[in-house]
Amino acid sequence: MLNQAARQALCVALLGLITALFWTALTPFLAMAHDVAEGDKAFVQSIEGPAIFPFLYLGAKHMVTGYDHIAFLVGVVFFLQRLKDVVLYVSMFTIGHSITLMGGVLMGTGANAYIIDAIIGLSVIYKGVENIGGFAKIGWKIDTRLAVLVFGLFHGLGLATKVMDLEVSPNGLLTNLIAFNVGVELGQILVLTFVVFAFNIWRQRQSFVKYALAANWILILVGIWLTTIQVQGYLAS
Repeated sequence: MLNQAARQALCVALLGLITALFWTALTPFLAMAHDVAEGDKAFVQSIEGPAIFPFLYLGAKHMVTGYDHIAFLVGVVFFLQRLKDVVLYVSMFTIGHSITLMGGVLMGTGANAYIIDAIIGLSVIYKGVENIGGFAKIGWKIDTRLAVLVFGLFHGLGLATKVMDLEVSPNGLLTNLIAFNVGVELGQILVLTFVVFAFNIWRQRQSFVKYALAANWILILVGIWLTTIQVQGYLAS
């Protein structure tokens, strides 16, 4: 009969194997999933002047379909129970990505999309490792608020790169950029509302304590796979 620690280790191993197989099957799709859709790009290129609602929609769509952003946010709120803590960390992330999104597009400063997305993958690994106490075990003291802000800056730079890929017209650029950013925030609120609600229900069950470690190991594996995909894409480009 396996003890609790052995059962949990076996669960982690099995979930890790399932996750690896799942992400392996999706690799061809994930390599393209977060790129700018050709239909969206053609639509944006046809716009001249302010177009608030289309850019609101595009911003929300980018966040809701951004599996890497969602994975990071899941890691951020995984153990947060108080609303003020959720607001604090999400605000740090929002401030970070808003700065580099707005600044990057307005100043025409982008970065290689593969590198940025690889760093976003690393941010997912970071949150998973932090959530299982990995940094504390080796004596590293990292200010989580600062880390979330820094990774928010990279997430925003990735968004800026995607927006510049859309080749937005300079006519009405600021208005459309603000609308896109607001759309991103609306998408983030939508995703986090669902995630926090689901976690609040899960925390009331014994399975949360039992499987929290396994869930964060899966998060780490997802981050490793996301990073690997982007590094491979960079080397092949």
